[in-house]
Amino acid sequence: MILAGDIGGTKTILALYEVEGGNWRCIKKEQFPSSAYQSFNKILDLFLSDAEPIQVSAACIGVAGPIVDGNCTTTNLPWVLIKTEIGTQLRTQNVKLLNDLESTAWGVLEMPEHNFVGLNPHAEPREGHLAIVAAGTGLGESIITWDGAKHYVMATEGGHTDFAPGTEQEIALLHYLREKYPEHVSYERLLSGEGLINIYQFLKKNDWASAQPNIEQQMTERDPAAVIGEAGVTGSDALCVEALNIFCRIYGAEAGNLALKCLPYAGVYLAGGIASKILPFLQKGAFMQGFLAKGRYCPVLEKIPVKVCTNPEAALLGAASYAIKQLNENN
Repeated sequence: MILAGDIGGTKTILALYEVEGGNWRCIKKEQFPSSAYQSFNKILDLFLSDAEPIQVSAACIGVAGPIVDGNCTTTNLPWVLIKTEIGTQLRTQNVKLLNDLESTAWGVLEMPEHNFVGLNPHAEPREGHLAIVAAGTGLGESIITWDGAKHYVMATEGGHTDFAPGTEQEIALLHYLREKYPEHVSYERLLSGEGLINIYQFLKKNDWASAQPNIEQQMTERDPAAVIGEAGVTGSDALCVEALNIFCRIYGAEAGNLALKCLPYAGVYLAGGIASKILPFLQKGAFMQGFLAKGRYCPVLEKIPVKVCTNPEAALLGAASYAIKQLNENN
């Protein structure tokens, strides 16, 4: 039996998989609101409390945060995950913590093609490296290298690099965000749920269009980023439409930045919770405009496949796949 997990700032998903030979099937899966719990250990206790007595042979958990010496202090939660403590709870020391984009990358490698939607109509896929960019509660990035025979996944914290505006409007947006985040304005401050809200508030403050009372009311009743995204996709609110336009262009620009750094001729993949929800807007062209706006290096990027992962459990599946690899290696 293996345990897989996906820990994000919004939700935590845990699953148990039964492994027989080369096959594996999920026998239990549960989702928890991350911010409702003081620690991951409490969630793990709760998940295991109503399960039949089991012996976990291996565990792998993707976590939104940097992994240092096998442990993790999460970025958007007040949690510290200690690998040995988790091993004690599971009664196994075969425990691995991965950065969530590392586990997402392993998941992307496992998925069939129907889990992806292409954004670049001029793509000419080639053998080579891949890149993963995922906007959700935060912004994650990872690189999958290819040596001609085997893939290797490299975790990064690229979502926290400096935001570089590419238009006059984005320069004004940077000035606005520097007032809110005087020490550092990263791409995550724009390419995340919080980031979409930041862009909307910037447009509202600068009177780009009048705020609609019904949209403002909805934003007090549920996730404001979801409200902005939905109204932008349907075109029912001018502020939300423009917020999504800016969001998509900056998303494309940062995906292009990562592509220039690792030349992922096999593809750039958008994962995370936001891309699939705003897919119709991503397909309109602002994303690819930002992706290709690299001056004389546009020809380097214009044939690279760019795809949206529509499977919301990429990180969980990647963690499960990694745990099974651990199990096989140790047997």
